[in-house]
Amino acid sequence: MATQITVRLPDELGKGISGIAKRLHLKRSAIVRMALEKFIKGVGSHDEETPFDLVKDLIGSIATGLPDLGESHRKYLTERIRKHA
Repeated sequence: MATQITVRLPDELGKGISGIAKRLHLKRSAIVRMALEKFIKGVGSHDEETPFDLVKDLIGSIATGLPDLGESHRKYLTERIRKHA
């Protein structure tokens, strides 16, 4: 059996839900269910993910052309600041 809840929303939030429902030709309850499912999945996944998991697809995705950037980052940063000052 499905669980039923009653929630009071601020007017702006209610208008936002109604607008989305009208635009997508769905019931407001469907919009609320979709939002809650997304929220619950998002909260659950962040508890299990490490900071590395959140950025692992970004690591190595940008090349600077500087082979020693990790070791000499301060040198490159100060050179760039002086150049643009």
